[in-house]
Amino acid sequence: MPIEIDGKTYWWMLEVCRTARVSRSTLLRWLKRGIIGEPLRDRRGYRIFSQAEADRIRAEVERTNKL
Repeated sequence: MPIEIDGKTYWWMLEVCRTARVSRSTLLRWLKRGIIGEPLRDRRGYRIFSQAEADRIRAEVERTNKL
């Protein structure tokens, strides 16, 4: 379920992983390597992704599946 902060919609990491069909460990590895930019974090320190970031992750999944 997305959350709204200052009028913008953000998605939790697990939701992005599910919709992009990528494992959490793969997404964390991409973040660590800089393949995907580090997203915002909520006040608890949890990563939250904008729609544009989620779209970039889906595009990366498609790109790697074609290899």
